Amino acid sequence: MTRRTSIFVPAIFLLCTGCGRAPSVDIIGSFFPVWMVCLTIAIVLASILRLILLRYQFEAEIGPVALFYPAVVILFSCLLWLIFFR
Repeated sequence: MTRRTSIFVPAIFLLCTGCGRAPSVDIIGSFFPVWMVCLTIAIVLASILRLILLRYQFEAEIGPVALFYPAVVILFSCLLWLIFFR
């Protein structure tokens, strides 16, 4: 075994380890990445939050809505990931 080969063998072993299990969910026989499921649920929750804010007339009180709702979607998706998939 040459010196070059002895250096690359441990690196190849580290790259081959990969994940213990794939972060995916089986939905009706098709596997979807978990982040996609969390994002979809977060968008639905953010739209429900928008309806609640409109109903109680609080949407005018929040800052720029173009920043608020994407931040809420990111918050919800990260929370869903942490609660259900970690």
